[in-house]
Amino acid sequence: MSVNITEKVYITYYQTPLGEMLGMAGYGTIIGLWFVGQKYFPKDVLSCEERPDDPLLKQVGVWLNAYFRGENPATIDFSMTPFGSDFQQAVWAALREIPYGETTTYGALARRLSTALPQNGPSGTPASTSARAVGAAVGHNPVSILIPCHRVVGADGGLTGYAGGLERKAALLRLEGAR
Repeated sequence: MSVNITEKVYITYYQTPLGEMLGMAGYGTIIGLWFVGQKYFPKDVLSCEERPDDPLLKQVGVWLNAYFRGENPATIDFSMTPFGSDFQQAVWAALREIPYGETTTYGALARRLSTALPQNGPSGTPASTSARAVGAAVGHNPVSILIPCHRVVGADGGLTGYAGGLERKAALLRLEGAR
């Protein structure tokens, strides 16, 4: 990502059927999208300048409106660059590949990543591809819904671990028609 240090970071609020969300944009990219007050909600973002007319934040609002109308706005034609470790980035990239209305498990994501990540762990295996490590990265996803962490379920298909709350996770999956 090319960073223009003179550019500011802006936020705006979105009213959704599942509660208020806060979006953050800067450096020509979307940096975050959270349910206000969710687990891991970054309190320092509240000091950023609110700018609902920011073009990127407006695009997110259009996308969210379509999504909550039950449409499948699969195309995200704006940049998203959440800040995180290389491992988190790999997990978040894998989340983006889960199709609308479908789910996968933390274990399945871990197995998929184990073949994609560099072989740098003991015995030539990837260092951090356990379901638990994947779950931690999924839980810290800073771009909720757009990077669909709600589509990851437990090994038994049960709802587990969503920073926005299990009620919201269930509602998002129902909205998408997921089984």
